[in-house]
Amino acid sequence: MVDPVLAQLRQGVTPRKLALSLALGVVVSVMPVLGITALVAVALGALLRLNQPAILAANYAAYPLQILLFIPFFEAGAWITGGPPIRFSLAQLRAEMAEGLWATVVRYAEANLRALVAWGIVAVPATLLLAFLLRPPLARLPLPRDPEPPAAGPPAEHAG
Repeated sequence: MVDPVLAQLRQGVTPRKLALSLALGVVVSVMPVLGITALVAVALGALLRLNQPAILAANYAAYPLQILLFIPFFEAGAWITGGPPIRFSLAQLRAEMAEGLWATVVRYAEANLRALVAWGIVAVPATLLLAFLLRPPLARLPLPRDPEPPAAGPPAEHAG
C-alpha cells in the first residue's frame, strides 16, 4: 500500500514534468464547471504520468480564479457560439437554487456547455504557455533532470 503512494509522490518531478503538472492544475482549476476540477486534474495527471500532489496543489491554489473567470467564460462561450448571453445576479441564483438545485443546473446546462467551449479553446495554449514560463525557475531547483534526447548520428548503411 505504501509503494503506490510513494510512486505517485516521486512521479513526474523533473522540471519539465513538474512545470506541466503545475500548469495543468491551474488551467483545469478554472474550468467553468463547479465541483469536478480536482477529479479532472487527477485523471489527466494519471493519464500523463504527472506529479499528483503538484497538480492538486496547483488546482486548489488557483480555485479562486475559477470564480473570477466563471462569468467571463459564460460570456465568451455565448459570443463564440452565437448563443444568448446569460445574465447572472447573486440574488437571482439564490432564488433559483432555493426553488431546486437540479432545475437550476438544467436551466444553465446549455450555457455551461458554451462556457466549456470557450475554456477548451484557451486551455491547451494556456497550459503550454504556463508550463513554458514555469520550467526555467523549476530548472534551478535540485530536481532530477529530464533525460536528454538521443543524438542523431549519420544514418547507418545497410550491407547489401
